[in-house]
Amino acid sequence: MSDTKTIDQPQSGRRRAYERLTPETAVLLLIDHQAGLVSGIRDLAPDEVRHNVVAFARAARVLGVPVMLTSTAPMMWGPTLPELREALPGVENIERSVVNAWDEPRVRDAVTRTGRRKLLIGGITTHVCLAFPAMSAAADGYDVYALLDASGTWSDLLRVTAIDQMRQAGVTITSGSAAFIEMLHDNASPIAGQFYAALDLPATRYILQITQGGKSA
Repeated sequence: MSDTKTIDQPQSGRRRAYERLTPETAVLLLIDHQAGLVSGIRDLAPDEVRHNVVAFARAARVLGVPVMLTSTAPMMWGPTLPELREALPGVENIERSVVNAWDEPRVRDAVTRTGRRKLLIGGITTHVCLAFPAMSAAADGYDVYALLDASGTWSDLLRVTAIDQMRQAGVTITSGSAAFIEMLHDNASPIAGQFYAALDLPATRYILQITQGGKSA
């Protein structure tokens, strides 16, 4: 399959080359997936977001994509989701006080040390914890992907305005489901079964039940 670059034009009018996501160039940053914040989500179902963020963390491990985890003010917003911590053994949860995770030197340095420039971000809330660091990292020259299905906020209005802000800043608006399948690249890969089991997409489960006689990947 060709790696030929195509041209993407964000709403800001700036043109930039598009390069495919690969496990070798990507890093995943998960921001403030904390129990209290998740419970306040209204634009998506909270349980759906909980499922998705854990699935993307597991899929990242299968693909060898580095994962960074950060949280803020646990006394106010609750602890990081226990199932997310369980999915990321050995990954430090960087606790910080600053609102914008990109302003925390330990977060920024952890991403920088990977040497990777394609930054996938999921955060709660979308309009703050996702949008602020996504725009900041884009300004620093990263190719940033906002994973809306690993994020959530208090209303549709806040979601729409955050998406518009991020697009204006050159952030690619996408889903974790699409981004991770793009990185798998080939369904004949020897890790495809493990990957889809980790991703645990409801539609994929249903299709596999039909095509494989009730057997999942």
